[in-house]
Amino acid sequence: MSRSLVQPIGQKRLTNVAVVRLKKHGLRFEIACYKNKVLSWRSGVERDLDEVLQSQIVYSNVSKGVLAKTKELKAAFGTDDQTEICLKILKEGELQVAGKEREAQLSNQFRDIATIVMQKTFNPETKRPYTISMIERLMRDIHFAVDPNHSSKKQALEVIHELQKHFPIKRSPMRLRYIVPEQNVPSLLDKLNAWSASIVSDDQSGNQQRSIICELDPSFYRDCNPLMSELHGRFEVLSFCLHEEGDTNVDQYEDDYENVELPPRQLKETKSVIPQLSEALQKQTISINSDNAPKEGKRCSTCNVAVGDVTKFREHYKSEWHKHNVKRKTKNLPPLTEEECTVELAMGDSESDLKEYSF
Repeated sequence: MSRSLVQPIGQKRLTNVAVVRLKKHGLRFEIACYKNKVLSWRSGVERDLDEVLQSQIVYSNVSKGVLAKTKELKAAFGTDDQTEICLKILKEGELQVAGKEREAQLSNQFRDIATIVMQKTFNPETKRPYTISMIERLMRDIHFAVDPNHSSKKQALEVIHELQKHFPIKRSPMRLRYIVPEQNVPSLLDKLNAWSASIVSDDQSGNQQRSIICELDPSFYRDCNPLMSELHGRFEVLSFCLHEEGDTNVDQYEDDYENVELPPRQLKETKSVIPQLSEALQKQTISINSDNAPKEGKRCSTCNVAVGDVTKFREHYKSEWHKHNVKRKTKNLPPLTEEECTVELAMGDSESDLKEYSF
Protein backbone atom coordinates (compact mmCIF):
# COMPACT_ATOMS: atom_id res chain seq x y z
CA MET A 1 0.00 0.00 0.00
CA SER A 2 1.54 3.25 -1.13
CA ARG A 3 1.65 6.14 1.23
CA SER A 4 1.10 9.71 0.04
CA LEU A 5 2.55 12.73 1.74
CA VAL A 6 -0.26 14.83 3.19
CA GLN A 7 0.50 18.54 3.37
CA PRO A 8 -1.55 21.20 5.17
CA ILE A 9 -4.13 22.99 3.08
CA GLY A 10 -3.10 26.54 2.23
CA GLN A 11 0.59 25.89 2.70
CA LYS A 12 2.82 28.39 0.88
CA ARG A 13 6.09 27.05 -0.40
CA LEU A 14 9.19 28.97 -1.49
CA THR A 15 8.31 32.13 0.41
CA ASN A 16 11.74 33.03 1.81
CA VAL A 17 13.29 33.62 -1.61
CA ALA A 18 14.00 36.38 -4.08
CA VAL A 19 11.51 36.27 -6.94
CA VAL A 20 12.30 37.43 -10.46
CA ARG A 21 9.17 38.04 -12.52
CA LEU A 22 8.70 38.45 -16.27
CA LYS A 23 5.44 39.17 -18.05
CA LYS A 24 5.22 38.04 -21.66
CA HIS A 25 2.28 37.57 -24.01
CA GLY A 26 -0.07 38.44 -21.17
CA LEU A 27 1.32 35.62 -19.00
CA ARG A 28 3.35 35.84 -15.82
CA PHE A 29 6.44 33.72 -15.26
CA GLU A 30 8.54 33.63 -12.09
CA ILE A 31 11.72 31.94 -10.89
CA ALA A 32 12.92 31.39 -7.33
CA CYS A 33 16.40 32.73 -6.54
CA TYR A 34 18.60 33.09 -3.50
CA LYS A 35 18.55 36.49 -1.86
CA ASN A 36 21.34 38.93 -2.71
CA LYS A 37 22.46 36.69 -5.59
CA VAL A 38 20.47 38.14 -8.48
CA LEU A 39 22.31 41.47 -8.49
CA SER A 40 25.64 39.66 -8.09
CA TRP A 41 24.86 37.56 -11.16
CA ARG A 42 23.75 40.56 -13.21
CA SER A 43 26.90 42.47 -12.31
CA GLY A 44 29.09 39.53 -13.31
CA VAL A 45 30.37 38.75 -9.82
CA GLU A 46 28.51 35.44 -9.56
CA ARG A 47 28.79 33.07 -12.54
CA ASP A 48 27.52 29.79 -11.13
CA LEU A 49 23.82 29.51 -11.98
CA ASP A 50 23.24 26.93 -9.22
CA GLU A 51 24.33 29.55 -6.67
CA VAL A 52 21.66 31.94 -7.99
CA LEU A 53 18.62 29.74 -8.69
CA GLN A 54 17.00 27.70 -5.96
CA SER A 55 15.59 25.44 -8.65
CA GLN A 56 15.74 25.56 -12.44
CA ILE A 57 11.96 25.51 -12.68
CA VAL A 58 9.66 28.17 -14.09
CA TYR A 59 6.61 29.05 -11.98
CA SER A 60 3.43 30.95 -12.57
CA ASN A 61 3.37 31.83 -8.86
CA VAL A 62 6.41 31.08 -6.71
CA SER A 63 4.82 31.78 -3.34
CA LYS A 64 2.02 29.29 -4.02
CA GLY A 65 4.23 26.80 -5.82
CA VAL A 66 2.21 26.89 -9.07
CA LEU A 67 4.29 25.64 -11.99
CA ALA A 68 4.08 27.21 -15.43
CA LYS A 69 2.42 25.05 -18.08
CA THR A 70 4.49 23.70 -20.97
CA LYS A 71 1.96 25.05 -23.45
CA GLU A 72 2.36 28.58 -22.02
CA LEU A 73 6.17 28.33 -22.07
CA LYS A 74 6.23 27.38 -25.74
CA ALA A 75 3.78 30.13 -26.62
CA ALA A 76 5.81 32.80 -24.80
CA PHE A 77 9.42 31.67 -25.33
CA GLY A 78 9.19 29.25 -28.27
CA THR A 79 10.76 26.46 -26.20
CA ASP A 80 10.10 24.44 -23.07
CA ASP A 81 13.74 24.25 -21.97
CA GLN A 82 13.51 25.27 -18.31
CA THR A 83 17.19 26.27 -17.97
CA GLU A 84 17.13 28.47 -21.07
CA ILE A 85 13.92 30.16 -19.95
CA CYS A 86 15.30 30.69 -16.42
CA LEU A 87 18.33 32.46 -17.88
CA LYS A 88 16.12 34.74 -19.96
CA ILE A 89 13.89 35.58 -16.99
CA LEU A 90 16.94 36.15 -14.81
CA LYS A 91 18.34 38.56 -17.38
CA GLU A 92 15.21 40.47 -18.41
CA GLY A 93 12.86 39.98 -15.47
CA GLU A 94 12.07 42.35 -12.61
CA LEU A 95 13.40 41.53 -9.18
CA GLN A 96 10.61 41.53 -6.59
CA VAL A 97 11.69 42.79 -3.18
CA ALA A 98 9.88 43.93 -0.05
CA GLY A 99 9.31 47.58 0.73
CA LYS A 100 11.91 47.85 3.49
CA GLU A 101 14.41 45.81 1.52
CA ARG A 102 13.97 48.05 -1.52
CA GLU A 103 14.32 51.14 0.67
CA ALA A 104 17.56 49.83 2.15
CA GLN A 105 18.85 48.92 -1.30
CA LEU A 106 18.12 52.39 -2.68
CA SER A 107 19.65 54.03 0.39
CA ASN A 108 22.88 52.02 0.00
CA GLN A 109 23.08 52.78 -3.70
CA PHE A 110 22.44 56.48 -3.02
CA ARG A 111 25.39 56.41 -0.62
CA ASP A 112 27.56 54.59 -3.17
CA ILE A 113 26.75 57.18 -5.85
CA ALA A 114 27.56 60.04 -3.47
CA THR A 115 30.88 58.37 -2.61
CA ILE A 116 31.83 58.08 -6.28
CA VAL A 117 30.88 61.71 -6.87
CA MET A 118 33.00 62.79 -3.89
CA GLN A 119 36.01 60.83 -5.19
CA LYS A 120 35.75 62.24 -8.72
CA THR A 121 35.09 65.92 -7.95
CA PHE A 122 36.47 68.84 -5.97
CA ASN A 123 35.60 72.39 -4.99
CA PRO A 124 37.37 74.78 -7.42
CA GLU A 125 37.51 77.49 -4.75
CA THR A 126 39.28 75.44 -2.07
CA LYS A 127 40.86 72.79 -4.35
CA ARG A 128 39.59 70.18 -1.90
CA PRO A 129 36.95 67.47 -2.31
CA TYR A 130 33.48 68.00 -0.91
CA THR A 131 32.47 65.93 2.10
CA ILE A 132 30.15 62.96 1.65
CA SER A 133 27.40 64.64 3.68
CA MET A 134 27.59 67.76 1.52
CA ILE A 135 27.43 65.73 -1.70
CA GLU A 136 24.34 63.91 -0.43
CA ARG A 137 22.71 67.23 0.45
CA LEU A 138 23.44 68.64 -3.02
CA MET A 139 22.01 65.50 -4.62
CA ARG A 140 18.81 65.97 -2.65
CA ASP A 141 18.70 69.64 -3.66
CA ILE A 142 18.57 68.66 -7.34
CA HIS A 143 15.95 66.00 -6.51
CA PHE A 144 18.06 63.08 -7.66
CA ALA A 145 16.32 59.69 -7.63
CA VAL A 146 18.24 56.41 -7.71
CA ASP A 147 17.54 54.03 -10.59
CA PRO A 148 18.20 50.47 -9.33
CA ASN A 149 18.44 49.16 -12.91
CA HIS A 150 21.56 51.24 -13.71
CA SER A 151 25.04 51.04 -12.26
CA SER A 152 26.16 53.46 -9.55
CA LYS A 153 29.11 54.69 -11.62
CA LYS A 154 26.94 55.62 -14.59
CA GLN A 155 24.50 57.49 -12.36
CA ALA A 156 27.37 59.22 -10.55
CA LEU A 157 28.64 60.68 -13.83
CA GLU A 158 25.13 61.92 -14.61
CA VAL A 159 24.91 63.49 -11.16
CA ILE A 160 28.22 65.30 -11.71
CA HIS A 161 26.96 66.85 -14.96
CA GLU A 162 23.75 67.93 -13.25
CA LEU A 163 25.53 69.37 -10.21
CA GLN A 164 27.85 71.42 -12.43
CA LYS A 165 24.81 73.32 -13.70
CA HIS A 166 23.89 74.59 -10.23
CA PHE A 167 26.94 74.42 -7.93
CA PRO A 168 30.70 75.16 -8.08
CA ILE A 169 32.00 71.64 -8.64
CA LYS A 170 34.59 70.25 -11.05
CA ARG A 171 35.86 66.85 -12.13
CA SER A 172 39.13 65.89 -10.51
CA PRO A 173 41.89 65.80 -13.13
CA MET A 174 43.76 62.66 -14.11
CA ARG A 175 47.53 62.40 -14.10
CA LEU A 176 49.00 60.66 -17.16
CA ARG A 177 52.47 59.95 -18.47
CA TYR A 178 53.00 60.15 -22.24
CA ILE A 179 56.07 58.58 -23.83
CA VAL A 180 56.48 59.55 -27.49
CA PRO A 181 59.33 59.85 -29.98
CA GLU A 182 61.19 63.15 -29.91
CA GLN A 183 59.99 64.20 -33.35
CA ASN A 184 56.31 63.83 -32.33
CA VAL A 185 56.58 65.94 -29.17
CA PRO A 186 55.36 69.19 -30.82
CA SER A 187 52.18 67.46 -31.99
CA LEU A 188 51.60 66.10 -28.49
CA LEU A 189 52.14 69.51 -26.88
CA ASP A 190 49.68 71.11 -29.31
CA LYS A 191 47.08 68.49 -28.41
CA LEU A 192 47.63 68.91 -24.67
CA ASN A 193 47.33 72.67 -25.08
CA ALA A 194 44.01 72.19 -26.89
CA TRP A 195 42.85 70.00 -24.00
CA SER A 196 43.90 72.68 -21.47
CA ALA A 197 46.16 70.15 -19.78
CA SER A 198 48.79 71.27 -17.28
CA ILE A 199 52.26 69.77 -17.69
CA VAL A 200 53.78 68.58 -14.43
CA SER A 201 57.16 67.41 -15.70
CA ASP A 202 59.00 67.05 -18.99
CA ASP A 203 61.82 64.50 -18.97
CA GLN A 204 64.21 65.05 -21.87
CA SER A 205 66.89 62.68 -20.64
CA GLY A 206 65.89 59.94 -23.08
CA ASN A 207 67.87 59.50 -26.27
CA GLN A 208 65.06 59.09 -28.75
CA GLN A 209 61.92 59.26 -26.59
CA ARG A 210 60.48 61.91 -24.33
CA SER A 211 58.39 61.44 -21.17
CA ILE A 212 55.79 64.06 -20.31
CA ILE A 213 53.61 63.93 -17.19
CA CYS A 214 50.49 66.07 -17.28
CA GLU A 215 47.11 66.54 -15.64
CA LEU A 216 43.98 66.79 -17.76
CA ASP A 217 40.21 66.49 -17.60
CA PRO A 218 38.98 62.85 -17.55
CA SER A 219 36.62 63.54 -20.47
CA PHE A 220 39.66 63.42 -22.81
CA TYR A 221 40.80 60.01 -21.61
CA ARG A 222 39.11 58.16 -24.49
CA ASP A 223 41.00 60.26 -27.01
CA CYS A 224 44.39 59.27 -25.57
CA ASN A 225 44.52 55.83 -27.14
CA PRO A 226 43.96 56.96 -30.76
CA LEU A 227 46.34 59.89 -30.16
CA MET A 228 49.14 57.58 -29.04
CA SER A 229 48.51 55.29 -32.01
CA GLU A 230 48.89 58.27 -34.30
CA LEU A 231 52.06 59.52 -32.58
CA HIS A 232 53.56 56.00 -32.22
CA GLY A 233 53.83 56.37 -28.46
CA ARG A 234 52.25 55.00 -25.31
CA PHE A 235 50.69 56.36 -22.14
CA GLU A 236 49.99 55.17 -18.61
CA VAL A 237 47.65 56.38 -15.89
CA LEU A 238 49.43 57.57 -12.76
CA SER A 239 46.31 58.68 -10.90
CA PHE A 240 42.62 58.60 -11.81
CA CYS A 241 41.60 61.38 -9.40
CA LEU A 242 43.81 64.09 -7.94
CA HIS A 243 42.95 65.95 -4.75
CA GLU A 244 44.79 68.28 -2.45
CA GLU A 245 46.39 66.51 0.48
CA GLY A 246 44.35 66.51 3.66
CA ASP A 247 41.75 64.64 5.66
CA THR A 248 38.22 64.93 4.27
CA ASN A 249 36.74 63.78 7.59
CA VAL A 250 38.40 66.71 9.30
CA ASP A 251 36.75 69.10 6.85
CA GLN A 252 33.42 67.46 7.52
CA TYR A 253 33.97 68.00 11.23
CA GLU A 254 34.45 71.69 10.46
CA ASP A 255 31.54 71.99 8.02
CA ASP A 256 29.06 70.57 10.50
CA TYR A 257 29.62 73.58 12.75
CA GLU A 258 30.15 76.21 10.10
CA ASN A 259 26.68 75.60 8.66
CA VAL A 260 24.90 75.89 12.01
CA GLU A 261 22.90 79.11 12.29
CA LEU A 262 22.26 80.12 15.86
CA PRO A 263 20.04 83.05 16.89
CA PRO A 264 21.89 85.96 18.53
CA ARG A 265 21.71 85.95 22.29
CA GLN A 266 23.35 87.62 25.23
CA LEU A 267 25.99 85.57 26.95
CA LYS A 268 26.01 85.54 30.71
CA GLU A 269 29.29 86.29 32.37
CA THR A 270 30.69 83.40 34.32
CA LYS A 271 31.71 84.27 37.84
CA SER A 272 35.08 83.09 38.92
CA VAL A 273 35.02 80.31 41.48
CA ILE A 274 38.77 79.95 41.87
CA PRO A 275 40.06 82.72 44.14
CA GLN A 276 43.59 81.42 43.71
CA LEU A 277 43.54 82.26 40.01
CA SER A 278 46.15 84.91 39.37
CA GLU A 279 45.10 88.38 38.28
CA ALA A 280 47.31 88.05 35.25
CA LEU A 281 45.18 85.20 33.90
CA GLN A 282 41.90 86.96 34.76
CA LYS A 283 42.89 90.16 32.96
CA GLN A 284 44.65 88.44 30.12
CA THR A 285 43.10 89.20 26.75
CA ILE A 286 42.31 86.33 24.47
CA SER A 287 45.09 86.06 21.95
CA ILE A 288 44.35 84.92 18.44
CA ASN A 289 47.65 83.24 17.69
CA SER A 290 49.67 81.11 20.08
CA ASP A 291 53.26 82.21 20.53
CA ASN A 292 54.42 78.62 20.79
CA ALA A 293 52.60 77.43 17.67
CA PRO A 294 54.74 76.27 14.80
CA LYS A 295 54.94 78.64 11.87
CA GLU A 296 54.78 75.95 9.24
CA GLY A 297 52.56 72.96 8.65
CA LYS A 298 48.82 72.37 8.57
CA ARG A 299 46.59 74.97 10.18
CA CYS A 300 43.46 74.56 12.29
CA SER A 301 40.96 77.23 11.31
CA THR A 302 38.93 76.73 14.49
CA CYS A 303 41.82 77.32 16.92
CA ASN A 304 43.61 79.58 14.43
CA VAL A 305 46.95 77.90 15.03
CA ALA A 306 49.46 75.87 13.02
CA VAL A 307 49.71 72.32 14.36
CA GLY A 308 52.46 70.74 12.27
CA ASP A 309 52.32 67.63 10.10
CA VAL A 310 49.39 65.31 9.37
CA THR A 311 49.91 63.19 12.51
CA LYS A 312 49.92 66.18 14.85
CA PHE A 313 47.05 67.64 12.85
CA ARG A 314 44.82 64.64 13.60
CA GLU A 315 45.91 64.46 17.23
CA HIS A 316 44.99 68.12 17.60
CA TYR A 317 41.45 67.49 16.31
CA LYS A 318 40.96 64.85 19.02
CA SER A 319 42.19 67.11 21.83
CA GLU A 320 40.00 68.78 24.44
CA TRP A 321 41.44 72.13 23.35
CA HIS A 322 40.02 71.81 19.83
CA LYS A 323 36.69 70.40 21.00
CA HIS A 324 36.27 73.27 23.45
CA ASN A 325 37.00 75.85 20.75
CA VAL A 326 34.45 74.18 18.47
CA LYS A 327 31.80 74.73 21.15
CA ARG A 328 32.88 78.36 21.46
CA LYS A 329 32.71 78.73 17.68
CA THR A 330 29.04 77.68 17.64
CA LYS A 331 28.40 80.48 20.15
CA ASN A 332 30.26 83.04 18.01
CA LEU A 333 33.07 83.31 20.58
CA PRO A 334 36.75 83.73 19.65
CA PRO A 335 39.10 80.78 20.12
CA LEU A 336 41.24 80.28 23.22
CA THR A 337 44.88 79.35 23.43
CA GLU A 338 45.77 75.99 24.92
CA GLU A 339 46.66 77.56 28.30
CA GLU A 340 43.46 79.60 28.43
CA CYS A 341 41.45 76.52 27.49
CA THR A 342 43.03 74.53 30.34
CA VAL A 343 42.12 77.27 32.84
CA GLU A 344 38.54 77.55 31.59
CA LEU A 345 38.03 73.78 31.71
CA ALA A 346 39.39 73.75 35.27
CA MET A 347 36.96 76.51 36.20
CA GLY A 348 34.09 74.48 34.74
CA ASP A 349 35.07 71.43 36.77
CA SER A 350 35.23 73.52 39.93
CA GLU A 351 31.77 74.97 39.28
CA SER A 352 30.30 71.50 38.92
CA ASP A 353 31.98 70.42 42.18
CA LEU A 354 30.50 73.40 44.02
CA LYS A 355 27.02 72.59 42.72
CA GLU A 356 27.27 69.07 44.13
CA TYR A 357 28.07 70.39 47.62
CA SER A 358 25.69 73.36 47.58
CA PHE A 359 22.77 71.42 49.03
